[in-house]
Amino acid sequence: MKKREYADCYFCGGQVREKKVDVIRHWDGRIIMIEDVPAGVCEQCGERYYWGAVSEEMDRIMRASEGELQVKRELRVPVVALAAT
Repeated sequence: MKKREYADCYFCGGQVREKKVDVIRHWDGRIIMIEDVPAGVCEQCGERYYWGAVSEEMDRIMRASEGELQVKRELRVPVVALAAT
């Protein structure tokens, strides 16, 4: 995808620049990490902005069955409960 221009951040007014980011999505009992996602990232507060086509592609990946995914690698993630204080 080509580099795009972004408006200033809606929340803090900071400058938004395009970067490649990793996105973690939870869907239907699964957790999937999508790497190298083009996003506008505010240099001041870190807010992320995605173009419509990028969001649609991430949604398509999340709806895909296990057999349809082109899995690059798998990660092991420990799950820990927070003790009540």
